[in-house]
Amino acid sequence: MLTQVSTAELPFLGADVAADYAAARVVILPIPYEATTTYRRGCENGPDAILDASQQVEYYDEELEQEVWPVGIYTHEAIADTRNSPVSAEEMLDVTQKTVCKLIQDGKFAIALGGEHSISTGLVEAYRQANPNEPFTVVQIDAHGDLRHEYEGSIHNHACIMRRVVDMGLPTVQIGIRSICKEEADLIKEKQLTVFRAREIAMQPDWLERAIASISTEKVFFTIDLDGIDPTLIPAVGTPEPGGLNWYSLTTFIRRVFETHDVIGCDVMELAPIPDSVVSEFTAAKLVYKLIGYQTVAKGWLT
Repeated sequence: MLTQVSTAELPFLGADVAADYAAARVVILPIPYEATTTYRRGCENGPDAILDASQQVEYYDEELEQEVWPVGIYTHEAIADTRNSPVSAEEMLDVTQKTVCKLIQDGKFAIALGGEHSISTGLVEAYRQANPNEPFTVVQIDAHGDLRHEYEGSIHNHACIMRRVVDMGLPTVQIGIRSICKEEADLIKEKQLTVFRAREIAMQPDWLERAIASISTEKVFFTIDLDGIDPTLIPAVGTPEPGGLNWYSLTTFIRRVFETHDVIGCDVMELAPIPDSVVSEFTAAKLVYKLIGYQTVAKGWLT
């Protein structure tokens, strides 16, 4: 079990390069919330594991040919923390919305670390409240459709996040999907939802450009469930599925979205650490640094 520490003591990348809040363009927001997981538990320990692993990530990004930490990265205190006491779904959504709304008002680029995927409902709602007249697309990387109306008696189950987004009236693009139930399959057909399935990605080289072209708005919110990635790269997830994106398909797609659209925020969800293994949390930490780097380049923050 990962030792719980204050995120103030374990900032992303390390204390040597941590920025204070006022100077930071990027805020890492840990949300160690877990209430509805249905297979492997432990995603409430995901944020700390990612922060811990980030201490080993190289500052220099060889793809971008620069260090991107000088953009200013601040690690927020954890919210909706279920590791010591229960937090209701309503409480989690409320504190998530309020916290992210404040980050948006302060002009911060927020990357949330989960925690279970139901958290993303609060994140998306915060951006919807902050930009009521500016539509955005939720681009989901995931093994699962997450389109059930409810699951195990809750509409705020981790299996329902994208149904909540669809109910908000926001456009969606789903990437890497390879597990859905009949209810979800019927909804995809009824709503004509945009889905790029993992088996199609593996067999159709033009999937990436078609996926980019399918994003109908300038603004994008990225929600990344780590089980969307091949489990040989990230085995430490709650609901693993064979197949999925490899590292370079993942990062190439993400970079192209940053280059062609205005990414307003991101989350990285569902890491459930495996004892005596660090590959999953390190890969997740490197992915978070990639998100920061792609936004930094897209916005020209260090030029």
